[in-house]
Amino acid sequence: MSKYHSHISSAQKITDAYKGEEPFVHFIRKYFAANKKYGSKDRKAVAAICYDHFRTATALKERSRDDQFILAVFLCEQQHSELLAFFYPELNEKIGLPVEEKIGLLNIDAQQLFPFHEQLSPELDEPLFSRSFLQQPKLFIRLRPGREQVVKDKFKEAGIIFEEINTNSLALKNATSLEEIISINRDAVIQDLNSQHVLDYLDEHTADLPAGKKTPAWDCCAASGGKAILLHDKLKGKVQLTVSDIRKSILHNCEKRLQQARVDIYRSFVADLTQKNDGQLPEDFPIIVCDAPCTGSGTWGRTPEQLFFFHEKTIGEYAQKQQTIAAAALQHLQPGGLFFYITCSVFEKENEGVVKFLQEKKGVKLLQAKYYKGYEKQADTMFAAVFTR
Repeated sequence: MSKYHSHISSAQKITDAYKGEEPFVHFIRKYFAANKKYGSKDRKAVAAICYDHFRTATALKERSRDDQFILAVFLCEQQHSELLAFFYPELNEKIGLPVEEKIGLLNIDAQQLFPFHEQLSPELDEPLFSRSFLQQPKLFIRLRPGREQVVKDKFKEAGIIFEEINTNSLALKNATSLEEIISINRDAVIQDLNSQHVLDYLDEHTADLPAGKKTPAWDCCAASGGKAILLHDKLKGKVQLTVSDIRKSILHNCEKRLQQARVDIYRSFVADLTQKNDGQLPEDFPIIVCDAPCTGSGTWGRTPEQLFFFHEKTIGEYAQKQQTIAAAALQHLQPGGLFFYITCSVFEKENEGVVKFLQEKKGVKLLQAKYYKGYEKQADTMFAAVFTR
């Protein structure tokens, strides 16, 4: 058996054993740790085949078992592939073609790359979005205020290649090791390009906030704290920050990250906003950020295994939860305050559907609703709506 047959066989075994119960990156790391026969080059090659398979599985499901994996390499890779040259040398010669041409060569229904197109927001370009799954998004970082030149100088000194998107956003090759070069969270935040823009409404409206003192703000689904750091930087540190989330362990990690970023927390507490939380918050806020739990469909280019294992019924379940959480948080919005509803979903029910619900049932005024489209930038796709009352 050639090493290429072995790589395909290994990728099949691994993806068959994986049931989607944890991120694939953790699963495959454990698999390789338990199977010492794989060298570093073999691990890298097999892992790449697995990820290519997840990106293309629904579109190639009618092909033979081996071809599902081999042709996935042709569709997803752009550089010469020894594996593809071994099985299909004529395709390897064309591996650098544009994605749409490669799809045409294999006579594939591109719509099947993202089989949930009927649920997709009409604001998004379905063909472009579907084809984007064949390419891994870039690694983006946001440079913290005052640390922009420091980071760039450190990268240049270390020989790290980067693309300058704007004055405080850089794109790097995936898997670039940063921890030994810069101080993560203090110097720069690892944050997708479009995630960096979901609070841009504040750039032109900070004059509406109270002058000369810190603005109280509540991040009600704080998670790892990325939006809290972004809010702090948008307001130039003049924010009195309250953070909450559903579990103490999540808040612990959030607090640790904010400490690394030198962002002060005024208050933190555990709250499940799908349940009644009377008495948790004694005051209302001029700013509330609700980065709601969602399907994450706008980020599946990074984690294509989630696309592979997704069940369509989940969309409605998330939309119901989002309505409940947003409605509960809105009770604490001051008159004239700003409420940011954010998801990393591309589904209409989770975005426009929730916006419509909040307008009709909760009496808030929509100031802006926008998709931050990532499929032409090798970035995630985000949605953000801004309300006031």
